[in-house]
Amino acid sequence: MLRLKARASQICQAAGQLTRVTQSSPLKATQPQALRYYTAGESGTVQPIKKLMVANRGEIAIRVFRACTEMNIRTVAIYSEQDKMHMHRQKADESYFIGKGLPPVAAYLNIPEIITVAQENDVDAIHPGYGFLSERADFAKACNDVGIKFVGPSSEVVRKMGDKVEARQAAMEAGVQVVPGTPGPVASAKDALEFCEQYGLPVIFKAAYGGGGRGMRVVKNIEDVEESFDRAYSEALSAFGNGELFLEKFIERPRHIEVQILGDGHGNVIHLYERDCSVQRRHQKVVEIAPAPHLPQHLRDSMTADAVKLARHVGYENAGTVEFLLDKNGHYYFIEVNARLQVEHTVTEEVTGIDLVQSQIRISEGKSLPELGLNQEDIRLNGAAIQCRMTTEDPARGFQPDTGRIEVFRSGEGMGIRLDSASAFAGAIISPYYDSLLVKVIAQARDHPSACSKMLRALKEFRIRGVKTNIPFLLNVLENQEFLTGVLDTYFIDENPQLFSFYPSQNRAQKLLYYLGQVIVNGASTPLATNLKPSEITPTVPETPVGFQATKPPPGWRDILLKEGPEGFAKKVREHKGLLLMDTTFRDAHQSLLATRVRTHDLKRISPYVAHNFNNLFSSENWGGATFDVALRFLHECPWDRLAELRKQMPNIPFQMLLRGANAVGYTNYPDNVVFKFCDQAVKHGMDIFRIFDSLNYLPNIIVGMDAVGKAGGVIEAAISYTGDVSDPTKTKYNMDYYVDLASELVKAGTHILGIKDMAGLLKPQAADLLIRTLRDKFPDVPIHVHTHDTAGAGVASMLAAARAGADAVDVAVDSMSGMTSQPSMGAIVAATERTDLDTGVTLENVSTYSAYWEQTRNLYAPFECCVTMKSGNADIYVNEIPGGQYTNLQFQAFSLGLADQFEEVKKMYSVANKLLGDIPKVTPSSKVVGDMAQFMVQNKLTAEMVEDRAEELSFPSSVVEYFQGYLGKPPGGYPEPLRTKILKGAKTFDGRPGMSLPPLDFDKLKEELVEKHGPVVREVDVMSSALYPKVLDDFMEFRSKYGPVDTLDTRLFLMGPKIPEECEVEIERGKTLSIKTLAVGDLNKNGEREVFFELNGQLRSVLIKDEEAMKEMHFHPKSLKGVKGSVGAPMPGSVIDIKVKVGDKVVKGQPVLVLSAMKMEMVVSAPVDGEVKSIAVTDGMKLEGDDLLMDIE
Repeated sequence: MLRLKARASQICQAAGQLTRVTQSSPLKATQPQALRYYTAGESGTVQPIKKLMVANRGEIAIRVFRACTEMNIRTVAIYSEQDKMHMHRQKADESYFIGKGLPPVAAYLNIPEIITVAQENDVDAIHPGYGFLSERADFAKACNDVGIKFVGPSSEVVRKMGDKVEARQAAMEAGVQVVPGTPGPVASAKDALEFCEQYGLPVIFKAAYGGGGRGMRVVKNIEDVEESFDRAYSEALSAFGNGELFLEKFIERPRHIEVQILGDGHGNVIHLYERDCSVQRRHQKVVEIAPAPHLPQHLRDSMTADAVKLARHVGYENAGTVEFLLDKNGHYYFIEVNARLQVEHTVTEEVTGIDLVQSQIRISEGKSLPELGLNQEDIRLNGAAIQCRMTTEDPARGFQPDTGRIEVFRSGEGMGIRLDSASAFAGAIISPYYDSLLVKVIAQARDHPSACSKMLRALKEFRIRGVKTNIPFLLNVLENQEFLTGVLDTYFIDENPQLFSFYPSQNRAQKLLYYLGQVIVNGASTPLATNLKPSEITPTVPETPVGFQATKPPPGWRDILLKEGPEGFAKKVREHKGLLLMDTTFRDAHQSLLATRVRTHDLKRISPYVAHNFNNLFSSENWGGATFDVALRFLHECPWDRLAELRKQMPNIPFQMLLRGANAVGYTNYPDNVVFKFCDQAVKHGMDIFRIFDSLNYLPNIIVGMDAVGKAGGVIEAAISYTGDVSDPTKTKYNMDYYVDLASELVKAGTHILGIKDMAGLLKPQAADLLIRTLRDKFPDVPIHVHTHDTAGAGVASMLAAARAGADAVDVAVDSMSGMTSQPSMGAIVAATERTDLDTGVTLENVSTYSAYWEQTRNLYAPFECCVTMKSGNADIYVNEIPGGQYTNLQFQAFSLGLADQFEEVKKMYSVANKLLGDIPKVTPSSKVVGDMAQFMVQNKLTAEMVEDRAEELSFPSSVVEYFQGYLGKPPGGYPEPLRTKILKGAKTFDGRPGMSLPPLDFDKLKEELVEKHGPVVREVDVMSSALYPKVLDDFMEFRSKYGPVDTLDTRLFLMGPKIPEECEVEIERGKTLSIKTLAVGDLNKNGEREVFFELNGQLRSVLIKDEEAMKEMHFHPKSLKGVKGSVGAPMPGSVIDIKVKVGDKVVKGQPVLVLSAMKMEMVVSAPVDGEVKSIAVTDGMKLEGDDLLMDIE
């Protein structure tokens, strides 16, 4: 009866329709001879559609255009101001702008303008797509009123089915079971509350005039009713133009099954079987499957029969979907009819072979289903299909919509894969104004598991860069065993938290392009010390057997260490005839000459040659000291990765590092468990020998390091920091007794090797002979290892004197990296000891070849070259006692500050400052204290007497104050008084070992904090680095996340960027090489950006780079501060629709403070901390980008 009433109503309307339109409608009327208010099937005739408009956008518009093109129907698109560049307008034969001055969504809801455009351009029919006006009865009626076919059900059926309340009533009349719910829309939150109190919880709010998850809210707590009503109403109003809601009892753990139906104007209705849409998030379908896996046949027959029965009851024409909830007991309930084409119609097309869009159009022309060959008995299922909705949402951030430009797009294709998309191409702009759907990926195969395999393969082929997508989440779904079985309910996502465990996409190529673009536009990422440019040559690496010809490096001292252990190793060293060499080229040499800036990239290139030709080295010093934090801070590479990589390349040579006792590789005190854990990790990553020292020779600090190394299984080389001159009888503080006594304590504490660390190059040949001979006589069984710097030029003579006096090993650097503030020349020592009892076993030929590589490589680091300011060695270090590495740094600082003419004064004042501080050993960090004090005195024109007299009124550098407080430990001979008391002005002091009072660090807690900040990429070594340098590690992680593996770039590219048009190759991992060509740099755009163009592996790529200099002149909304919890940023791009607090309000953590809207989704922003609102940076209606500052809570 309902169908007959509907047909009668249509006929009555048709009789008087033209008159009404002409007299009262503001829309353009058609001519009488072209009465286009025809209702399909009315006269049994067919009226072909010649021109069709799609009143929609995006992929569904393109889907309809494609169907029309196959049917030889001309197509018309409409587009909003925000869609001027959108693909759907380009796919149509004609396109027209609508909605001038209207909000983005409102443009597509403007019925009068859409109808006018259709009339003015002789459109025969309008397809509404899905969403927007697709379920608006007034739109369907407006089309009919002017004689334009509406491709869909009649306006009356759209009205009835669009009104969820009437649809429920119709279902009940048709004998279809429904879910208990309100008889009509709920007028207010109060009415909703009454329903909940009567029927109990949970319940669900649903938009009365739309679907797709918009305007839906599940309520499980009575106190949430009002807020849920408000949010659902607002969403429904925004999405559908009508905010009315109705309430239903919420069915727990259902499967969501929907039946596809087709009806014609002749009373025929068929079904095209069902789809399973149970994989949902926030009531929005994510993955759809056809047919529903493992659905019992009796249920399939019953549900499809009920769907057809309901459609016939209401006189349904065209395509539609009848939706059911199926509970775990096999009972199903009607929930709604979607009187339109569904997003997931594609899977039905794939398993039935029926083009639903073409069927819609043919039915609208007046054809019957039998005429289309669509009889129920002929509809067959063929295999299985899955659709995944690929969206521009970030699953790692709660599926927040992402916007921006797609920089890279590479799709997954091949047999059984169908892609429906619109904005899926490189260069496409994803705006915050519309739905986040990017691509619909459909896989079809003979069964569900096979379709899953195809889908998984296709998703893995996709490469999308520039915006976040939900691909990681979809991959997790497709690999979930429960999903593969096919039997799921709507709780699937909620009950599988592992679906949200993502390992971020590496995106290495695009990140490296972004880095290169950044350097091109804004300059070097690491501060450059000079104006010199890196050379453009690639250093030649000496030949070493590779590939199938490669041989294992010859055995070396590490083989002995691994076999004999630390004690046995020390014994073998002592028994060795000849002088052993430690090569400092990989660490201290470039720390002294090139500001510690040599990268792993250049170290590992020469490493195989060293392993094959220098196997008899005592050790290679390549880690620790300043190289640790400089790698993170300036080179943007992980020091732990450096250690592991070098160990792989040089398996036969012992590695040696510098350990600052209780300070590990830092400049401050750490809890003891940090030092112990560090040493343990270092040994596990390949470190062998630890030279352990303390900058003040403070024994308790050294002992901590020795214990940590011993427990980790490393070789303990306890070192004495040398200062003074044991050959000068007038210098009594650091005399022979001092060194013998300290050495005795270290030997007693269990050192395997005794080290002499001459960090300033003060050890003259005569002093070297006296000191080493005395120690050798005192400790005949303990190996002695001597380190020096060649600042004065006497290093070779001193090391030869030490060797002749009984030293087992001395430090050298390869010739082209030796001399001045570095170590003595390797070649000179090798040549001087050839064919003597001290013969090193190293050939001068190999040294020369090794040196040639470093001579070329050193030119790559010209921006850090010490020779710009230091032209030769200088014997005045015997007076000022400045350590080698610090000498270079002080000289750089003086030149950069314009104080080059005062450097001599700084050097002299260094000696004065040292005496003021108590004449202390000077090595990092104590050398920094002396250096800071010296520069402080020079800048303020202070003498020693003035410092002593005015100490109580002067503001000293913090390093000086902390030294006097005892943060570095106790200096030899104690602190100078009364200077200490005057400088401290009553500040707290430490009497014992500073680190002893520190509580153990909770590494598990630290890791949790790091994972929260940086995601699952955090490794154990990152936790260790953070324990030592928390901010430096955070900055490094953020840099690496933004720019990728910059350590794979050649050094010149890393420092200066490429030239135009330069081509280069970058090996990001074994077997994966990127070919990059730099093409051009664009002009400045309105956002302060320049577009940098590249060719990557033959494909055009571009990146947008903020011009930092230009940005200074432009105004932009401030961003929230990373790591500051009270700095509340926008979680997604969008518009502010409700500010719930004002300045001065007290808020608690979790309290809603603001509501954002984007892509037709609303998000409540909650306070991240308890506190007071100090400022609000936004206003209602303001459009924001992601991370734009919303407010500050203190």
